[in-house]
Amino acid sequence: MRTVSTSSASPGTSDHQDAPLKAALRYGLIGLVVLTVLAVVLATLVAGAAGLWGALLGAAIGGGFILATAAVVLLGAKLPPTTAGMVMLASWVGKLLVALIVIAVLQQFEFYDRVALFLTVVGALIIVLGAETYGVLRTKVPIVNLPDQGSGGDSETP
Repeated sequence: MRTVSTSSASPGTSDHQDAPLKAALRYGLIGLVVLTVLAVVLATLVAGAAGLWGALLGAAIGGGFILATAAVVLLGAKLPPTTAGMVMLASWVGKLLVALIVIAVLQQFEFYDRVALFLTVVGALIIVLGAETYGVLRTKVPIVNLPDQGSGGDSETP
C-alpha cells in the first residue's frame, strides 16, 4: 500500500505532518496569554504589585516550560528517531535545571507574591497542556491509502 496525503503541501515537505504540533503551540500560546491576563488582574487585586509580579513570573515559568516542550517536539520531528530522543531528553534536563535555578534565585527576593506565583504556575501547566491537547485533537490531517501501482494491480483482485 502507498500512502498519499490530500494536503496542499508539496510532496517533499512535511507541513501537513507538523500541523498538529503547530496547532498545539498556537492554542497553548493563546491559553497562556488568556491565563496571564486573568492571573495578573486577580493577583493584583488580591496582593497588589507583589501579586502582579507573582502572576507574571508564574506564567513565564509554567507556560515557558510546557511551550518549550512542544517546540522541541516540533523541531525534533524532523530528526532521525535516535537523535530526536536525545534532543528531547537533553531539553528536558535543561528545562529542569533552568526551572530549579530560577526558583532558587527567586527565593532570595520578596518582590513577588509566592501564592500568586504557585497558583499561576499550576494554572499555566494545566491550561497550556489542555490547550495543546485541544489543538492536536482538532487538527485534521487527511491520509488516503492507495494500492501500490507497481505490484500489477490485478494480483489483489479475486
